[in-house]
Amino acid sequence: MFLFRLKHIIRLGVKSLWMHRLRSTLTTLGIVFGVCSVIAMLAIGEGASREAQDAIVQLGSTNLIIETVKPPEEKTDTGNRQGMKEYGLTYDDAESIRNTIPDAQVVVPIREIDQKARYLTRPEVAIKIIGTIPWYTEISPIRVIRGRFLSSVDLQYRLAVCVIDDHIARKLFAFDDPLGLDVKIHGSYYRVVGIVSKARHSEMTGAFGTIPAPVSQSGVVGNVYIPLTTARCRFPELDYRFSGGNRSAEKVELQKITVKVDSSEQVLPLRDILDALLARLHKKQDYNIVVPLELLRQAARTRRIFSIVLGSIAAISLLVGGIGIMNIMLATVSERTREIGIRRALGARKRDIIVQFLSETLLLTLAGGVIGIILGSLIPSLVTYFGNMPTVITSASLVLAFGISAAVGITFGLYPAYRAANMDPIESLRHE
Repeated sequence: MFLFRLKHIIRLGVKSLWMHRLRSTLTTLGIVFGVCSVIAMLAIGEGASREAQDAIVQLGSTNLIIETVKPPEEKTDTGNRQGMKEYGLTYDDAESIRNTIPDAQVVVPIREIDQKARYLTRPEVAIKIIGTIPWYTEISPIRVIRGRFLSSVDLQYRLAVCVIDDHIARKLFAFDDPLGLDVKIHGSYYRVVGIVSKARHSEMTGAFGTIPAPVSQSGVVGNVYIPLTTARCRFPELDYRFSGGNRSAEKVELQKITVKVDSSEQVLPLRDILDALLARLHKKQDYNIVVPLELLRQAARTRRIFSIVLGSIAAISLLVGGIGIMNIMLATVSERTREIGIRRALGARKRDIIVQFLSETLLLTLAGGVIGIILGSLIPSLVTYFGNMPTVITSASLVLAFGISAAVGITFGLYPAYRAANMDPIESLRHE
């Protein structure tokens, strides 16, 4: 009996809407665009958020990254800049951390140098040399594809060997097998002993904080990893600069020191310990401690706020669509006043009138919700394809958008239905 009544109500609603196809279609568009915008905006926000969180996760939730920071320029009494400026992390800092902090499971000093590499007579490519130690892979997301990574023997004997990432292998060697070949860097030759996969994230700033990346400068093709002892021996730590006819020099030993601990509970206490230790070793604030775990938590908080803001903006479209539906349904009630009077005279109850008009409103909003979900699922794919932006459509966003559309239909359809049910049957029959 219930199914028969439901089927009859739906048939009447569809018949009534079909009689005014253009008006029904235009009314539904407000819900379509509202649902579509909710899904699309949440997908774009979710994609950006996950990209940021993936980049932070690659840095390691149990890692602490200490970076060299250039302090403000110091001036002499005569107003001229000093001829030699020494700042930043040192090899002694890495040794002090390794020897004085027992919770530090892995300590990896990193020396970064911008250079150019050449193979035979082929064009040079811009690279970033990473002078490091064999256990660098324990704190970095790189993965050995072929060959091997740096070894303790390479480090001990300052061997001229290197490990290149897959971008360098394609750009510099083309179709040649790089393993065992020599690449020329800064006038010296280095034997390629391994190929690694390059980290896939880049430097990001903004609401998620500053995240250091393996390659962040324009024009740099990829990374070349050499033993830290080799880098210290073959590449001078003094960088000479000429400005206004004056010669100045900067000395930086290490760009980064990454410290890894056993568990995430040790990260924040160790940050305070490292800060206290380095403050005692450095007279000026020429370092910065980046905690990926904190960035990850901040990104999660920002993600929630971002989703709420985007969802609220998109929900306004649904609100506008709901107001449009209410306006059309009120006009429909006025047009069908005589029909309402006839139904009441034939024995229809107020409840039947409410159900009739409410069913029509729900049919409009649910149809708009389904079409909006289809379009809303298509738009993020187009944004990813044409805009090269990551998007993620979650089942929660689909359910939320469809649920909101149904709620809009019920909310904005109640008043017109209630108004139709409370019309005086006699006055309705007299209506022309």
